[in-house]
Amino acid sequence: MRLFVAIDLPYEVRRNLELLLQMLRPKAGIQWSPPSNLHVTTKFIGEWPEEDLDILKQALAEIPPPGEFRVDIQGLGWFPDEKNPRVFWAGIRADESLPRLARATEDACETLGIAREDRPYSPHLTLARIRRPVDLSQLRKAIAALPSDHFGRFNATHFHLYESKLRPGGSIYTKIASFPLAK
Repeated sequence: MRLFVAIDLPYEVRRNLELLLQMLRPKAGIQWSPPSNLHVTTKFIGEWPEEDLDILKQALAEIPPPGEFRVDIQGLGWFPDEKNPRVFWAGIRADESLPRLARATEDACETLGIAREDRPYSPHLTLARIRRPVDLSQLRKAIAALPSDHFGRFNATHFHLYESKLRPGGSIYTKIASFPLAK
């Protein structure tokens, strides 16, 4: 099983991003994320044996809940940078609770032999992937003309364990378990 841990987006925020993507999609021939797949990843686990799923769920359930927290979806950018982009993203702004949750998730997974990330946690929503050289000038113009770079705000109340199945038409995510952020 290919797994990751993430925070879901509420309908209103997802709808705002869907409208953004509808406007931007025609501007560049890149691999756009379906709005239904957008989430705030706290840990990509990768392959995990299905027979050990309960062990993983128990480790995640034992993470000390940091409390519910507010998340703002604001800003657009590129990884690794604007000159050589591979990912087009929307930014995530939250208080220290989100990085604390990501660290706690890393710690819990590490006790099970799952490797830690080798780069600092940088919360974002992957809006598109850029797999080959492509003209992004029209996309950049459309981004510059946006009336706002704020796409919504919500209170995170749970984090979730997901399975990701890779398909020719794109990944399919299935929620396996949910964990409250507050007691």
